[in-house]
Amino acid sequence: MSRVASSPVEVPAGVDVSLKGQDITVKGSKGTLALVVHGNVVVSQNENVLTFAARDGAKQSRALAGTTRALISNMVTGVSVGFEKKLILNGVGYRAKAEKTSVNLTLGFHIR
Repeated sequence: MSRVASSPVEVPAGVDVSLKGQDITVKGSKGTLALVVHGNVVVSQNENVLTFAARDGAKQSRALAGTTRALISNMVTGVSVGFEKKLILNGVGYRAKAEKTSVNLTLGFHIR
């Protein structure tokens, strides 16, 4: 089994996951997301935990199980927490200042 697929996805409170055949729908406070799972991947739900497995032992099936687990984990995060972007500036010679939704960069360019 894929190492990624072997770790389960915990569904937080306030997020509703519904499985209908190979269709999975994730609903939360931020919206609703849906995915059609490949036929070689088995998704099972036990209370608030989702587990993933390859239907057969083929290499492609194991890879698909890991990919599906990552996609659904991101779906659960997206409908519960939402998307956020972080910017980390390291270095010397410039200043950065965040103003509401923009970033002001002051570069230390100096001509002699």
